[in-house]
Amino acid sequence: MELRDKSIGYCFTGSFCTLKESLCCLTELVRDGARVTPIFSYAVSSLDTRFFKAEDFRERVMDICKAEPIDTIPEAEPIGPKKLLDLLIIAPCTGNTASKLANGITDTPVLMAAKAHLRNSRPVLLAVASNDALSGSAGAIARLINTKNIYLTPMYQDSPQGKPTSLVADFSLVNEAARAALDSKQLRPVYLV
Repeated sequence: MELRDKSIGYCFTGSFCTLKESLCCLTELVRDGARVTPIFSYAVSSLDTRFFKAEDFRERVMDICKAEPIDTIPEAEPIGPKKLLDLLIIAPCTGNTASKLANGITDTPVLMAAKAHLRNSRPVLLAVASNDALSGSAGAIARLINTKNIYLTPMYQDSPQGKPTSLVADFSLVNEAARAALDSKQLRPVYLV
């Protein structure tokens, strides 16, 4: 599936150490001709971290997408009723976001965008980045793997010795996984060794 002229919602959640990699994926999507709407979690929208200041990150995303990010629940809600997107990507997707998504909680703009988009049986692609993916968030991630219209970017243990329960998506595969999700296919293997 080509990405040209596809309407893609690109969501950022608070795995701040992976935002730089995610910006590369976003740039590639735009370069491939996708029309991208950025969507921020409250954390990404408001928190300054050692990786980015919130306003600097916002400006970088706007420069790439040429669009103002959606950063409130009321702004995200029309995504479903108006059928605004072909694909929604959450990259990075924290364990917190994955757990809330698996349990139907919609308390952030990203989760409202996902809920609204899924009501139309359209694909959502997750790029998990979580220190507790193999512990506290494991059950939620397993449920999402088996949820219709949810797809995962292949992932790996980023530091098996230092962070034995951590998984991170291979961000170099996000756009390939997006193409597969648009074709209703899961890119495999889901877990990279």
